[in-house]
Amino acid sequence: MQRETVRVGAIRTVLSDGRSLAGVLFFALAAQFLTVIMLAAAMVPGYDFNAAAISDLGVFPETAMLFNVSLVVVGVFNLLGGYAFYRTHGKRWLFALFGVAGLGAIVAGLFPLGTSDLHSLGALLAFLFFNLQAIGSATRAEGPMKVLSVLLGLAGLVFVVLMVVGDAGNTAVFGPIGHGGTERMIVYPPMVWLVAFGGYLMASTDGQTTTTDTTPAGAD
Repeated sequence: MQRETVRVGAIRTVLSDGRSLAGVLFFALAAQFLTVIMLAAAMVPGYDFNAAAISDLGVFPETAMLFNVSLVVVGVFNLLGGYAFYRTHGKRWLFALFGVAGLGAIVAGLFPLGTSDLHSLGALLAFLFFNLQAIGSATRAEGPMKVLSVLLGLAGLVFVVLMVVGDAGNTAVFGPIGHGGTERMIVYPPMVWLVAFGGYLMASTDGQTTTTDTTPAGAD
């Protein structure tokens, strides 16, 4: 009975503490998506990591449902986690980065590759803004986490540029990793960041802020 009471208390603490809730959502978002794209690629016979897009996993009958649902979960969790995080810092511009990234992922998941131009738009927004939210969140972190946020966000953005150049016709920029490897180098840095940042937020003590700024939510 006492153990059950402790569990209930812990859950209530997570739900009421914006930092903890955001950390749980960010960690779960990235962990499930990285797991799904690994398993989905293994489920499709002959899947070409070098040439195939990650979104191809949303088209193959073996993995379409699994991948597209996972992508929508990514978007929903990013929106919810971004809002929970926003409650702790009050910066609308930072919440906007999380919001656009989340909406991009949801659109890409609801409109699989080849079914609508909305997929490409959603994917591009997700590619860009998931990395921008990592860089933006560096303003709310300290120490190694601040540096890691900037480095991983910049790494992803470099490969966004390479993908745009390559898809425009200059495929030589993809190098030996191909289109598939380039796309993964856009996605993996912010996913790794979300795992790390989620842990960083969850490890924070109650009432601790990411910086000395204690601006209330909504104050910009």
